[in-house]
Amino acid sequence: MSALPRRTLLSTLGLAALALATSAQAQNALDEILAKKQITIAIPTDYPPYGYVGTDLKPQGLDIDMANLIAAKLGVKVELVPVVSANRIPYLQTRKADLVISTLGKNAEREKVIDFTAAYSPFYQAVFAPKTLTVKGPADLVGKTVAVTRGAMEDQELSKVAPAGVDVRRFEDNNATVSAFVAGQVQAIATGASVAGNMMARNPNLGAEYKFVLKDSPNFIGVAKGEDKLRAKVNEIIAAAKAAGDLDKMAQKWLGRPAGDLPN
Repeated sequence: MSALPRRTLLSTLGLAALALATSAQAQNALDEILAKKQITIAIPTDYPPYGYVGTDLKPQGLDIDMANLIAAKLGVKVELVPVVSANRIPYLQTRKADLVISTLGKNAEREKVIDFTAAYSPFYQAVFAPKTLTVKGPADLVGKTVAVTRGAMEDQELSKVAPAGVDVRRFEDNNATVSAFVAGQVQAIATGASVAGNMMARNPNLGAEYKFVLKDSPNFIGVAKGEDKLRAKVNEIIAAAKAAGDLDKMAQKWLGRPAGDLPN
């Protein structure tokens, strides 16, 4: 067997070294967090009651409580970074955040680019509209306008079931989506039940109600691909919080119902 040309050999060794370095880097997030005693967690600020800005101008909500719980259990400080639906995953991929706790649903497409912990809170997506509008299923949306947040789980699920003739109008964040519905710019809205509940409570004059479910999708915490040590540690924290009843307490506090039996 002839020896490899020097350039080929060096190139091969270089690629091998790069692969090893990348592998090592992909596994050191937890060690880095513990060493610097700080974790960066991406959270929503436009999605009450999961995450929003309170009267004290500080983020609050179920996802913020969960972020604080994880930091406390790790014994580190937490830096909260606001994100919207469209940039949650890129923040993990570009290492702008160690974790994403932002009403993140798990699906096959997302699992190709990021990893997920066990579920930590309940969530489902549905279509809501005024009581005066007869909508019992996707077919009834034909000829009607529906607001949805671009890139969110409800956007994906609505796209799967909406027949031709449905006017889907996409907005960049949940505030814009809700505002469009409240202002009468659209006839229906596809969103999370908690967001819709908050919207209806603030705007009883809308006469809005639940119409049909798009997907029952509990929330998971997003972790960068390959960060198995960090994911395992967060799973330990979630399991302990579940056993202690902390997840039920958080869900009861913010959603009005316990977390229940969440998937691992």
